[in-house]
Amino acid sequence: MRALSAALALLGLLVACGGDAGTRCGPDTGRVAEVIDGDTVLLEGGERIRYLLADTPESTAGRHDCFGQEALAFNRSLVEGRRVTLVDAEACEDRFGRRLAYVTVDGHDVSALLVERGFACVLHVPPAGDSRRVEFEALEFQARRARRGLWGACSPVPCSR
Repeated sequence: MRALSAALALLGLLVACGGDAGTRCGPDTGRVAEVIDGDTVLLEGGERIRYLLADTPESTAGRHDCFGQEALAFNRSLVEGRRVTLVDAEACEDRFGRRLAYVTVDGHDVSALLVERGFACVLHVPPAGDSRRVEFEALEFQARRARRGLWGACSPVPCSR
């Protein structure tokens, strides 16, 4: 019974990522060539990565939302030029063709840091991030209550909800 449960769980993950046995959404590491904004990076080789469960204020394409530049600068300080680890979740891409992943640098989850420190709101677009949604919502609640980052600096808060 335990083997059947494990096989079904694996099948569910594979279907979510659209892959066959042994495949993932992409490589599990990469070097960040460019930080596009607070929640999107470009890896060497051209793959665009959108952080899961974090939505920072806009700071590109002529938009300059409250706290967008701060989120961009924080993201840049964390990952630009650095080797990162990518962990896939329930969906491989967003509607813009960007790979969705949890990005880790030096053992720190970048999405969690962005939310916890008030640089980002939680953005959950099912099924991407289903498994960690509650965790991230708790981090956002704590940042709101402490009025960290955009929660203390912006009125209204520039979140896409």
